[in-house]
Amino acid sequence: MTAWLRLSSMIDALNRRVGRAVSWLILAMTVVSAANAVSRKAFNVASNAFLEVQWYLFAAVFLLAAGYTLQRNGHVRIDVLSSRLTPRTRLWIELVATLLFLFPFALIVLRHGVPFFMDAVTQREVSINAGGLVIWPVKLLVPAGFALLLLQGVSQVVKTIAALRGALPVDAPFATHADADSVRT
Repeated sequence: MTAWLRLSSMIDALNRRVGRAVSWLILAMTVVSAANAVSRKAFNVASNAFLEVQWYLFAAVFLLAAGYTLQRNGHVRIDVLSSRLTPRTRLWIELVATLLFLFPFALIVLRHGVPFFMDAVTQREVSINAGGLVIWPVKLLVPAGFALLLLQGVSQVVKTIAALRGALPVDAPFATHADADSVRT
């Protein structure tokens, strides 16, 4: 179990670094959006490239931070119901849901996302908008984001099994924003 917990810790560290780095893209997205609005309103100059950069930045934040969000327990759950369950029952639900829903969905997206990206690269796909950008970088975000989410799912399964076996506190897989960094595996 110790080796698995080390792997979980490495995955957590990777997603934590990616999530924190990606959070800066929100600032970049805001600056690009403001510059685009100012250039359109003040100077009557519009740019499809600026609009597409905003879209690319949003996609990067949404996709690349999915694993980080899972790690920090930020995805939607039915807390009204689960809060009434015992901690062990919540762990079992977490384990089964991750294995039956997260893993298959992420694997399906990866199965289709990699060729989706590769086709864009080989065909040198470019936006149909005048002044538009190349498309493969944003299509790369799909498999990259879901790979990070799948890895975090593996980490969550490891922590859940460890908690079920008593090797971690029962709340370790459900660490929230404030205490996610304090759970050491």
